[in-house]
Amino acid sequence: MEKLLELKDVSLTYQTPNDEITAIKNLSFYCNKGDFMSIIGPSGCGKTTVLSLIAGLISPTSGEISLSGAKNTIKRENLGYMLQKDELFPWRNIEKNVYLPLEIKGIKSKTAKENALYLLKKYGLYEFKNNYPDELSGGMRQRAALIRTLASDPELLLLDEPFSALDSQTRLSVCDDVYKIIKSELKTAVLVTHDISEAISMSDIIVVLTARPAQVKSIFIPKIEGESPIKKRENPDFGIWFEKIWRELN
Repeated sequence: MEKLLELKDVSLTYQTPNDEITAIKNLSFYCNKGDFMSIIGPSGCGKTTVLSLIAGLISPTSGEISLSGAKNTIKRENLGYMLQKDELFPWRNIEKNVYLPLEIKGIKSKTAKENALYLLKKYGLYEFKNNYPDELSGGMRQRAALIRTLASDPELLLLDEPFSALDSQTRLSVCDDVYKIIKSELKTAVLVTHDISEAISMSDIIVVLTARPAQVKSIFIPKIEGESPIKKRENPDFGIWFEKIWRELN
């Protein structure tokens, strides 16, 4: 397997007016190309901070972060970032929203735009390309947000609790959609979530963090039969894994 992302002894310390706070301490883990990884841990432990470090939005105090072997030189064109809300621009239609990362990254090729339209067709949103975000359901908006993230063909997708704003029923179906799209496009993804069921049903690897300062407490590789997250939740082994990880968190 080809290693895509690796963190080695990554620490982050920052100053407050009165103190020095260690948010991340000696964090080490990796994922291979094509893996779907989830990061879970207690509330406030620094899960989103880990994503920000991987994205290069903040720099570690010490340690190394490598993408495809390049150490501490993460290029934004290699990453796609999907946030808690879809963050589609309400004044742009779906087609123009999907083109946005191409514009930001200065990608002007006709092929890139054709690929973005192909993704809209492939995943059932092409007929809505002239619609505006407020004309779409929550699930469709989130699918459009993922297609926008994929439009620039990033090596690594970073997903920061992208389903948390959805109601429980929509959340299950969108999890299925997102999982199938990411696997179909052969992408590597790192998901931050507080939902154990979500992590188990979607992930090849689960990294469990401790309370702050965040360290790796354990790493699980749940091998549950099922073609989709919903099908995996129906597997008898699902409950066993849920209890195991719940105990680890508590």
